[in-house]
Amino acid sequence: MTLFKNKYHIGTIRLRGWDYRGAGYYFVTICTKNRARIFGTVENGEVRLSSFGEIAAQCWAEIPNHHTGVDLGEFVVMPDHVHGIIILTGLVVDALQCNASTTTTTTTTTTTTTTTTITTAKSERMSAISPKTGSLGTVVRSYKSAVSRLAHQAGVKFGWQDRYWEHIIRNEVEFHRISQYILQNPAKWEEYPADDNGWVEMVQTR
Repeated sequence: MTLFKNKYHIGTIRLRGWDYRGAGYYFVTICTKNRARIFGTVENGEVRLSSFGEIAAQCWAEIPNHHTGVDLGEFVVMPDHVHGIIILTGLVVDALQCNASTTTTTTTTTTTTTTTTITTAKSERMSAISPKTGSLGTVVRSYKSAVSRLAHQAGVKFGWQDRYWEHIIRNEVEFHRISQYILQNPAKWEEYPADDNGWVEMVQTR
């Protein structure tokens, strides 16, 4: 794969107004609620996934099967978090939308008009803050929902932290550095206690 040849290059980190449906490489970290070590253990520098950790890893590996225009880089499921590179190619096919009209023939009144205006404004606000089809947020939300659903079906008490952490990978050097960090994460497990964001330190080091 040819990387960052004026195709996926992004100039700055966490661009305000950046379209997260656009082509790009993203380093994503998702943590379990309260950093519960439910996915397994690390022994002698290697991850020993629990049965539920295996499910979390399988769900991540299958992300491209459920999202058009999404590829994966390196990833690892750790006891209390998941690290991975998500690649948006920009070749997104939006989901079909229901365009059926909900208009009914009624007598127009001031009250009805006001209600319609409020409802429309609310819908526009919700649309603005909701993850867009094919966006990074949609991919992550879908993954988290799938793992949570399987946990509940299996009777496993499980939850994610409400948010996730992401970093826009800006160039090929950074891509390889982060890929190595992901691969070496199990061996460095003891260096980063559960409450320390070692990956933040890593991506901020230039």
